[in-house]
Amino acid sequence: MSDIALTIDGKSVCASLGMTILDAARTVGIRIPTLCWHEDLGKPSVCRVCVVEIEGQNTLQPACSYPVSQGMVVRTNTPKVRKARRMAVELLLAHHPDDCLSCQRNLKCELQQLAADFGIREIRFERVLRELPKDESSPSLVRDADKCINCRRCIEACEDVQGVAVLSTANRGFDSVVLPAFGDDLNSVVCVFCGQCTLACPTGAIAERDDTRRVWDALADPEIHVIVQTAPAIRTSLGEELGLPAGTVVTGKLVAALRRLGFDRVFDTDFTADLTIMEEGHELLERIEKGDAPLPLLTSCSPGWINFIERFYPDLLPHVSTCKSPQQMFGAVAKTYYAEHAEIDPGRLFVVSIMPCTAKKYECVRPEMRSSGFQDVDVVLTTRELGRMIREVGIDFESLSEEDYDDPLGISTGAAAIFGATGGVMEAALRTVYAVVTGTELPEDGMEFHDVRGLDGIKEAAVEIEGATIRAAVAHGLSNARKVMERISAGDAPWHFVEIMCCPGGCVGGGGQPIGTVMSSRADRGEALYEVDRDMPLRTSHTNPAVLKLYEEFLGRPLSERSHELLHTHYTAKKS
Repeated sequence: MSDIALTIDGKSVCASLGMTILDAARTVGIRIPTLCWHEDLGKPSVCRVCVVEIEGQNTLQPACSYPVSQGMVVRTNTPKVRKARRMAVELLLAHHPDDCLSCQRNLKCELQQLAADFGIREIRFERVLRELPKDESSPSLVRDADKCINCRRCIEACEDVQGVAVLSTANRGFDSVVLPAFGDDLNSVVCVFCGQCTLACPTGAIAERDDTRRVWDALADPEIHVIVQTAPAIRTSLGEELGLPAGTVVTGKLVAALRRLGFDRVFDTDFTADLTIMEEGHELLERIEKGDAPLPLLTSCSPGWINFIERFYPDLLPHVSTCKSPQQMFGAVAKTYYAEHAEIDPGRLFVVSIMPCTAKKYECVRPEMRSSGFQDVDVVLTTRELGRMIREVGIDFESLSEEDYDDPLGISTGAAAIFGATGGVMEAALRTVYAVVTGTELPEDGMEFHDVRGLDGIKEAAVEIEGATIRAAVAHGLSNARKVMERISAGDAPWHFVEIMCCPGGCVGGGGQPIGTVMSSRADRGEALYEVDRDMPLRTSHTNPAVLKLYEEFLGRPLSERSHELLHTHYTAKKS
């Protein structure tokens, strides 16, 4: 493309055809404030916070959507521009709740930050609140429409990224607000509870349901034995929530912090990620060998994805693995095997999960997830909620000495660690399937399946094992999942095994991850998980000694009757 020469604030800028003024300004370090703009989404151009002055034009133009042109002269900080931006923010504040100190997004709110940056100390306009009701119907998300600024970023995340489209703008003028269809609550529409809207929202208009009080209450009860499991992705994102760079591996500090909070045992969901691979890998081989169940086999680890297929493609549910997610396998094993070995009444065992995912909050209360005789997982906290708990008690996270997980449910492999990145479940499964079929281990230099790695929306791979070809596909983000489902529905799917993760980037990009999550931070977290894998002494799920012992002492073998009872489930078509 030909280069376009323009001037921004007196600086000569060389831009490409199709770039916006905002894009061009960023290349030379000029910061233009934004609110409705998000680097991973489209360009809605509704808030007018990014307006700039263009020589020769009478009206200000939005930098986020206005294209550059040859010879353009742009000024981003004239009195006229500053006055317009300030007015735009004041008008938003005039009908925004004045409850920053009690808001979940306090100090992480983009509107609040802009008000501080612009030096707004008083609002010239009469404060008129809409006084809209909160929507607390969902077990995962809370919607506070009074805090909605109509930026429409949540609409883009839900419709364009996830292809679910449960949110839209309703009413006009002052009464305009983003709502689910017909003004229904989130629990009544086809929301899959993925939480990508919470990452897109610049204010506190939609957030995860805060369950930290329930956990504090359990920790304070001497009659309750409280254990915690941490998802693979948490070790590369919690540090970010607490001020460290994206992708910092904090596994040992995470364990130490959880002990400081008072948990009786600190375990690792990676243990049951290895267990999931044992069950799911054998399920795949059984389907291929017997031919009595449909292929491709679809993974079932991501609850947002499960909600999606139950709603939109219920006829394809027979393709879904019957394996529970690692979170739910852990809960079932904890309240049976662990309770028995620790001689603890499972009725007073309280299982907490630390997850990157808001949909996990829904998953743990599904009626199918009670195979232990109790609710298998009692509470799910997101990365953000755990960060709040750590800050609440004043733990200096960065200075903590590293500690190890407790045995036996804290032993894991590199294969389990990469579950948090898109393609990780597929790669872990292929490592074990190869060993089961051939009776030999993959060489170290053949352990990594790069075809299923990376942030391409849909990836495909073909693996030769004993003269047979296993064809695999990986998709992340539900819009990409929809493309895969359409191919399967049309009979145009050459694959044996398909991994689908609800969130862009996989669990590293889950809806419960730190505010400010973008594709670049997802990439950093994912690459950090691959480094964790490379540094592990064991890199295949079938070599996890604690998992092998679990089979020997309790489960018998993969796909045994007891395994099916505790580790497998079924999913049900839901009205769309």
